[in-house]
Amino acid sequence: MNLHLYLGLLHKGEQTLAESFRQVSEGHGAEPDIHFLCQTLAKQCDHHEDVLRPLAERYGEDSPDNEPERLHADGLSKTRSGPVGLLRDLQDVYVLASLVDMTWTVVAQAGSALRDEELLAAVESCQKETQTQLAWLKTRMKQAAPQALLVAE
Repeated sequence: MNLHLYLGLLHKGEQTLAESFRQVSEGHGAEPDIHFLCQTLAKQCDHHEDVLRPLAERYGEDSPDNEPERLHADGLSKTRSGPVGLLRDLQDVYVLASLVDMTWTVVAQAGSALRDEELLAAVESCQKETQTQLAWLKTRMKQAAPQALLVAE
C-alpha cells in the first residue's frame, strides 16, 4: 500500500501552503484583506496538518523529499512587490493550493476503497476548506488583474 506517500505529500503540501499564505500576508500587508485573510487561511492549513496526524499514525507517512520533484511544489520564499507582484504571488499560491486539492482527491479515492470513514471525513472537511481557499485566490486574482495589468506603475 502506498497511501503513506500521499499522506506525506499532503502533510508537506499543507505545511508549505500555510507558510506561503503567511509569506503573502507579510509581503503584501498593505492590502488589509490580503493580510488578515491569508493569516486565516494559513491557520486552516495548520488545522489540516492536525487532522492528518492520526491518519499518518495509522497508515504511515513518507517524506515527499524522497519522491520525484514533479510530485511537489515549492512555496514562496519571498514576495514580489507592486500590483503585478501581488498577482504573481497569488497565482503561485493558487498552483500550490491546486496541488493540495488534487492530493486530497487522490487520498479520498483511497479512503473509499478502504472504506475508512475517519479518513473520508477528514478529506471532506479539509478539502472543502482547500476549495474555498482556491475560490478566494481566484476571485482575488480577478480583482487584482485590471489594476496590475492595465495601470502604469
